[in-house]
Amino acid sequence: MRFATSTGSFSSRYIQHGSDHSSFMNPHFISKRFAHVLGLAGLLPFVGLALACWVVHPDWLGSFIKGQLAYGIAILSFLGGIHWGAVMASQGLSAGQTNRALLWSVVPSLIAWFSTMMGGYGFAMLMIGFVAAYQVDKRLFAWYGMPQWFLPLRLLLTCVVVAMLALTVVAANIRG
Repeated sequence: MRFATSTGSFSSRYIQHGSDHSSFMNPHFISKRFAHVLGLAGLLPFVGLALACWVVHPDWLGSFIKGQLAYGIAILSFLGGIHWGAVMASQGLSAGQTNRALLWSVVPSLIAWFSTMMGGYGFAMLMIGFVAAYQVDKRLFAWYGMPQWFLPLRLLLTCVVVAMLALTVVAANIRG
């Protein structure tokens, strides 16, 4: 099967994935480069806020720490949304797989929300949430037929996010 796009045509082997079922990726979701650019751009606030916590005047430190926590909450919630959308777009999932994936899709948002009530441990809760999200993604992305390059991208993004959250905590404890 071949599909035509604005950049030419490509074989369905590039968009058809899965082992025991057939699920199809959006034929427009073939831009590995653009996905990488967007993912890496999403790291800029994490990196910028972490670095700022080391260099800003101590009077401003609290604002940058709150900004980092808020951005982490938003992005962790987004990671759950990926599953909600993937379940809706995937064909061939069993009822059990669908239910498990939908249940998981709300967990990152709950972890993120709970981090707001953890006081000084909110960043630790976010870091645990990001690592847990990646671990679940390793299993569930196979169900959705995600491209092979997606998990390595998720690993890179997760490692940088967790490192920047940790650097923010260290800066807060040293400078705060």
